[in-house]
Parts: sequence; structure tokens; C-alpha cells
Amino acid sequence: MAHERETDHATGVETTGHEWDGIKELDNPLPRWWLWIWYATIAFSIAYWVAMPAWPGLHSYTKGMLGQSDRVNVGKELSALELQRGQGAAMLRTASLEQIEKDPKLQAYAQQVGQSVFGDNCATCHGIGGTGGKGYANLRDDVWLWGGKLEDIQYTITHGIRTGAEGARMSQMPAYGRDELLKPEQIDDLTEYVVKLSNRPADAGSVARAAPIFETQCSACHGVDGKGNQELGAPNLTDADWLYGSDRASIRGQIYAGNGGVMPTWGGRLSPETIKALAVYIHSNAGGQ
Repeated sequence: MAHERETDHATGVETTGHEWDGIKELDNPLPRWWLWIWYATIAFSIAYWVAMPAWPGLHSYTKGMLGQSDRVNVGKELSALELQRGQGAAMLRTASLEQIEKDPKLQAYAQQVGQSVFGDNCATCHGIGGTGGKGYANLRDDVWLWGGKLEDIQYTITHGIRTGAEGARMSQMPAYGRDELLKPEQIDDLTEYVVKLSNRPADAGSVARAAPIFETQCSACHGVDGKGNQELGAPNLTDADWLYGSDRASIRGQIYAGNGGVMPTWGGRLSPETIKALAVYIHSNAGGQ
């Protein structure tokens, strides 16, 4: 004998027999629109299964009646991109840096390649926008340790800085404190002298005592006036741009330890035409000279 299900008096709908904490579940049918959508998804999945690649096999997969293959399509797109890049690379290879910047079409291509390469290889240190950070040069201003001309930038990218590779840029700030070249009180005085060079208030007595020290220890690279020397990679101490910080603690730390960063040698890792594109990108989007 079949069990007679209870009918809800308020709605007149039978219950399923399930009850939770006094709440009974009604046996309402699913909405028609929901059922039709469900049937449509089933029909679509079957059609997709027949028309498109779907089921894996031991050695291959079902190809589908349409013969669609994302792998083949990607291969075609990569081949077309390689052909396009090859033509652009050939033009970059034979053009001079100046010719690239004067040719709008070639410059646009170099900008595109340079931006991509910069994001993949340079942004880790110099930042996405090239603004740098403490210890990493800002490539968006007009301050250049080794020169901001196109040829200077290309050379720096190609050979690197302090890598030990042949032709690499090389400069080394002495560690006056760590190597005990100067006494602590002399480093304190020299810190005040450098602060004064950048037109900021400094202790007059310290500045006077540090003047002969600066002349004998620092002027050979930074110049008697402290304006630096791009041929030596010596920074200008009279402006407002500081690689390792402009506060007294940072200046003293630099005098004490003589920090010097390393920029990779990209020649050999990147093709000559790619380095050209990167140099053009940096020069045109930053404060190139």
C-alpha cells in the first residue's frame, strides 16, 4: 500500500516528507523555464561534443566535425608574428639609432619592442614606469650617471655596469668608513660638506674642516665643485637627485660603505637590434639627452 504524503494546508501542495526543525519541504515542480534551459544546455553539450575536439584518447583526441584546433591556430599566429618581427628586426639591424628616431614607423616599432623587453627584463629593478627606487636609477628624469645620449644608453645596456665583463662600465666609491680610510668624525664632517653642496643648511664648522678632505679624497671623481663626471660615472652632488637617499643618514652611509649597484650585461643575452629598440624606448620616454 503506497504511503500517502501529507498536504500543506496553506498552499495545498504535497510535502516531500523531509522536515527540519519544524519546517517541511514542499514538493513543487521545477519551473518550466529552468527545465527548458537545462534541456538546452544538454543539447548544446552534445552538439559541441560532436562538432569540436572533446574526448582524449590513448594517442590523440576526437577531432570534431569542424576540425577546429587552437594549437594549429596559435602556430599560424606565431608564424605570422615571427615574420612581422623578422622584417622589423631587419630594419632595426641596418638603421642607425638616429635614423630610427627620425622614422615615425620605425620608431613606433622600436617603441613597441622596447616596451615589451623593458617590462620583461628591466622593470624588476627600475620599476614598470622606469622611475627606479633607492639604489636603482630613475630613467624618467634627465640625470644620467654615464650619459643620456642614445649611444651612451645603448652602450650601458650592452656592456652593463660593474659586472666584470669586458667593456662594462666601472666606477667604485671608496668605503671610507668600512675600510678605515677616514675617521668617524671626518665622515661626519664630510657628510655636512655634501649637504652644503646641495644648497642645504649645514654646520659651518664641519664644512670648513671637510673642505680639504673633499679636495683630496673626492674631487678627483666628483670635481672640485662637486658636479660629478659622466665619464667616470660620478654623480653630481649639487642637485636634488640622489640614488641612495638625500638625508644625512643615507649620505653618511654611502660615504662609510661606498655602495655600488650592478647592472647586467645584456649584450649576448639580447640581440643587437633588440638593444637598439630598448635604447630608443628609454631615450624617447625618459629624459634622454
